[in-house]
Amino acid sequence: MLLVSHPVLCNYYLTYRCNASCSFCDIWERPSPYITLENARQNLRDLKKLGVRVVDFTGGEPLLHRQLPELLQEAKQLGLITTVTTNALLYPKQAEKLRGLVDMLHFSLDSPIAEEHDQSRGVKCFDKVIESIAIAKQLGERPDILFTVFEHNVHQIRQLYEEICLPNNLVLILNPVFEYNAVDTGDRFSEKALQQMAWWGKQKNVYINDGFIQLRRDGGNHVEDPICRAASTTIVISPENKLILPCYHLGLKDFPIDNHLYDLYRSDEVQKLVALEGRLPACEGCAINCYMQPSFAVEVTKYFWRALPSTLKYNWMKGTWKQLF
Repeated sequence: MLLVSHPVLCNYYLTYRCNASCSFCDIWERPSPYITLENARQNLRDLKKLGVRVVDFTGGEPLLHRQLPELLQEAKQLGLITTVTTNALLYPKQAEKLRGLVDMLHFSLDSPIAEEHDQSRGVKCFDKVIESIAIAKQLGERPDILFTVFEHNVHQIRQLYEEICLPNNLVLILNPVFEYNAVDTGDRFSEKALQQMAWWGKQKNVYINDGFIQLRRDGGNHVEDPICRAASTTIVISPENKLILPCYHLGLKDFPIDNHLYDLYRSDEVQKLVALEGRLPACEGCAINCYMQPSFAVEVTKYFWRALPSTLKYNWMKGTWKQLF
């Protein structure tokens, strides 16, 4: 049963540029412009008109965009929920300008050991994360720690939780790494690792969408009976101001927006591509979290029920549930 028939999330790529070079990401390798405030203003209005509730200003590194505060302010004025994930290298300098504008602020941290985290990010940024936590707390912000989980670092969840999250009263988000393109993400998750993540998801101030765990056990999306609703739930806008379909990672086609996002998204040409979501050959086995999370929320399936408790838990912890009604 379909609960929602309109997009609920926008992945708005401000730029593909990044000041880190993470081993499990290839976005930073792409040349890229920055989006313009003028285009964003019109696009945000159209996103609101299309029914989008959450705008994820992403990248690359979103804090590289000098007008990020203005972009966030535009979104907030429209009543949209905002989210930003950063490696925190630039946060200490920009924290005051971002204050009160990000509903879900995530600091990426992949190890409680500085050398290991810095190695995975290709740049020294562990200390900046720790500094950013202190600054954010002083400003009354409530950042989360986004921990990208691999088979080889599952055992570090406890140390990260006890040494960094608990003392600072931060929510720990467990983000299982996903495979795409030719990016090397290491070994696939064992059942033991999946069980460990599921157990941690039940602990205080820890979030993992339990639907992710079930999807991994089921081998990801299957084209004959797709769970993925990437194109109908999530609008992807590129730094070149193009609509990307059916999702960023597959990116079969892009359409210049030209200040007509609302009409473009509803056009027959776009909707024909939307109808192929989860059914294309490359969709087989896909388990990309950023597309599956909204997919689980719009249709009553077993994944909906697995995801519901953890989703409610996170929105309760963050207080964002108030903005969803």
